[in-house]
Amino acid sequence: MVFHAKKAGLNGVAITDHDRIDGALKMAKETKDFLIIPGIEISSLDGHIIGLNLQEPVSKKLSMEETVDKIHELGGLAVACHPQALLKVSLGRKISKKFDAVEVINASAFPFKRSVKKAHEIASTLKMSQVAGSDAHYAPEIGSAYTIVNIEAELDCDEIFKAIKQGLCQPFGNAIPLKIRLKREILALKRRF
Repeated sequence: MVFHAKKAGLNGVAITDHDRIDGALKMAKETKDFLIIPGIEISSLDGHIIGLNLQEPVSKKLSMEETVDKIHELGGLAVACHPQALLKVSLGRKISKKFDAVEVINASAFPFKRSVKKAHEIASTLKMSQVAGSDAHYAPEIGSAYTIVNIEAELDCDEIFKAIKQGLCQPFGNAIPLKIRLKREILALKRRF
């Protein structure tokens, strides 16, 4: 994963497995020459929510408000991920000002352009910070979408999160190429059988 992230020109990545954080914490602890932000993609009752910079899991199947409150209690950053993507468990327009940011570009979202447009509208209406993520489930997808954070200090989670909360960030990226998506699906099928 770190190899593909560096190859994509990234300075760090957030690892956000679905409803678990053990892998992200292990990677953050073991990786010394690259910034790993531990996080989790939480299945709330209202849709998926990303919690960044967490050191312990957040229970799934809580309401959106309870999930965001728990992320903040644990010192994390709450991101409304892929809010308007079809075929994903999305929050839709339920997003509130309680969030720290909205993921407006999700490289795995379908249909991509519609998803980006709708998510951007939500973030703009709420005047919230906008971020992007690859939503990579297969290493070559890493870096398809990314967030540039404007900080003057050394690369550090606290500084990154302060900048995101202040809106000192910009989302960039494109949809994961069809060829790479197909490879991911073929590998997933092979693992199942």
